[in-house]
Amino acid sequence: MKRIIDIVISLIALVLLSPIFCLVAFKVRKNLGSPIFFYQERPGENGQIFKMIKFRSMKDAFDKEGNPLPDDQRITPFGHKLRATTLDEMPQLINVLKGDMSIVGPRPQMKEFLDHYTPEQMRRHEVKPGMTGLAQVSGRNNLSWEEKFALDVEYVEKQSIWLDFKIMFKTVVVMLKKEGINAPDQKVGASRFSSNQKTKSESSTH
Repeated sequence: MKRIIDIVISLIALVLLSPIFCLVAFKVRKNLGSPIFFYQERPGENGQIFKMIKFRSMKDAFDKEGNPLPDDQRITPFGHKLRATTLDEMPQLINVLKGDMSIVGPRPQMKEFLDHYTPEQMRRHEVKPGMTGLAQVSGRNNLSWEEKFALDVEYVEKQSIWLDFKIMFKTVVVMLKKEGINAPDQKVGASRFSSNQKTKSESSTH
């Protein structure tokens, strides 16, 4: 039933949002050039790697050694607006149609994070990752990593069609209010999870 709902909602959304989709694609091409999409490998259900699709929000910029500059030096005012409206996430509807993702589930994080999860946090990969999830409607980037992952595991344990629709409704409210787009102490996106967070999590349980 969840898979059927995912297919129906993603198809309807792609049709209804097609004018906006095309407009954003045009704006990305105009402001950032080609390609318009950004592909990044993320772990999905059971840790299987897939390529998540987003609209580009950063320009290509490198230092003298050829390494990409930090995110806050590559993102443009246009990119900030794109992220603030979460329109950069729209292409993930294609991931949902392909079966890589679900409409609702734990947000897919960087694959490097897999080495730092505790066994309990790894449970977030027992289900397909989602475009939105319990953590996204409960504080989003204002939450610590430990709080986000605890909510992800809570979703795994309590998942139901009713809960999915409740999260979808709350997602619309969060998007309209633009709540928790960035944490107070950071300029671009969520701060990176690392072994420091894992150590902190483990020490707090002893």
